Amino acid sequence: MNTGLKGKAVLVTGASQGMGRATAEAFAAEGARVAICARKAETIKAVGDAIKSKYGVDVIAEAVDVTDLDNLQAFVRSVEQKFGAIDVVVANGGGPPSKQFAQTTLDDWRKAFELNFMFVAALAHAVLPGMQKRKWGRFITITSTSVRQPIPDIVLSSAVRPAVVGLVKSLAIEYGPHNITFNNVGPGWTATERLHELADLRAKGAGIRKEQIYDKWAGEVPLRRLGKPEEIADAIVWLASDRAAYITGQTILVDGGVYKGM
Repeated sequence: MNTGLKGKAVLVTGASQGMGRATAEAFAAEGARVAICARKAETIKAVGDAIKSKYGVDVIAEAVDVTDLDNLQAFVRSVEQKFGAIDVVVANGGGPPSKQFAQTTLDDWRKAFELNFMFVAALAHAVLPGMQKRKWGRFITITSTSVRQPIPDIVLSSAVRPAVVGLVKSLAIEYGPHNITFNNVGPGWTATERLHELADLRAKGAGIRKEQIYDKWAGEVPLRRLGKPEEIADAIVWLASDRAAYITGQTILVDGGVYKGM
């Protein structure tokens, strides 16, 4: 399938591991130039070197904490200068700590809002003028199935992430005339480091082995298995491709059928 992504400039945040890294690699496999960032300099540099070596594409890899909005926007300007444009943005901020409401503090709520919402708004502010000028762009966010139904033990995510969907829908309407699409991907139970953290929390609370938690989750999925980061990445690449040019303002759940709503 021709995706039309060869030579495009793609920025992926939170790309040192899990879905972010898988997404960066998927775009590189399509021949796109890739700019990636994460908090740890040594880790993101190693990922960038690995992608460049494997796929032979131009890669920019820098340490950026997405909650440092000035630094994040400076990274965007640097990428635009080096690549000449940013065609596709994948906003991946990771998840806030796994907690029930009684365990949260007001500082937890502030940090969750910064980690899951504010950086998305900051990215949009930084990249949209260029996309608007070129009359082409793709802006994709990664959230969770929690935007459709709350998930126990991650109240911070379940409360804050739906705001990202509201932003995506609003921007899709406002920037549609400029040929810029905005979509959201909501992963279900996906085998990432984040899921390991949640499995640990639930296993300790129930006094059982972590493997039993994984088995329980897999049993809740109609496909009877956990998702792979690469499967999330495939959906994102498709949304960025020419094949999805008429899709905007949508949330695509990649959850193996977990969500039962219509």
